[in-house]
Amino acid sequence: MKKLINKYLPKIIGIQLNSLYRINKKKAVIKVYRIFCTPRGGKVKPNQELFLRNAKATKINHGSIQLQTYHWKNDGPTLLLIHGWDSNTSRWKDLIELLNKQNFNIIAFDAPAQGYSGGKLLNVPLYSKCVAKMIKMYKPKFLVGHSMGGMSIFFNEHQQKSNSVEKIVSLGAPAEMKKIIDDLQKILGLKPKLMKDVEEYFTDKFEYKFVDFATQNFVKSVHQECLIIHDKYDKVVPFEAGKALHQQLPNSNFIETEGAGHSLNRDYIHQHIIDFLAR
Repeated sequence: MKKLINKYLPKIIGIQLNSLYRINKKKAVIKVYRIFCTPRGGKVKPNQELFLRNAKATKINHGSIQLQTYHWKNDGPTLLLIHGWDSNTSRWKDLIELLNKQNFNIIAFDAPAQGYSGGKLLNVPLYSKCVAKMIKMYKPKFLVGHSMGGMSIFFNEHQQKSNSVEKIVSLGAPAEMKKIIDDLQKILGLKPKLMKDVEEYFTDKFEYKFVDFATQNFVKSVHQECLIIHDKYDKVVPFEAGKALHQQLPNSNFIETEGAGHSLNRDYIHQHIIDFLAR
């Protein structure tokens, strides 16, 4: 029964939104935007909490949102970790343990509406502003971002140069907002007229059309040396997205994996990251 409900629930939601659009266009548009920007997961589980207790935890205000930060203090170079959608800082557990052994000074934080951070919505423009705040506070030498975290790093670098940052690692980052929006429209069965108004709402809010909000457009001016890692069989973000980023970046290295999935959470991948940062 649960599988049956999950199968048809998106279509039911889509029917409701299409119906609402005929009655109240503005309300329907805002509801679609909020669905797009509302994480469904990412809260800290009990087994994840045990690991996070090893760090110095601090709350930092970002406007009306309190961001949960974590610090594993060491004498080596400072590194900032930025997780992806429906996630939290604990996703870095295995990598952090290796980085600790290498004496890296590690900073991480939970995105808005994720982990122990406040807020109800999350999108790349908001996330990139949080990244900018962390860079300003901690002046990291290295940035490592997974999925949406990688996209947010590049959007921030497009908006403003981070002078302290020397190297960037991007894991499974998406390339195009348009692809994500098209997938959402297909899953919910939303009408083209409704999606056109959603795009106008997004453009008014962020000054970008969906088609222009693309990571490969943001990275052309990125001056740092980058490492792009993407799995050939990634079921969340197509492999071609990683290749597109690599081709547009002025100074990047590309590693193709097979079988690591979208998470890219494997020991040999962690070692590639450490080797890249250390050399």
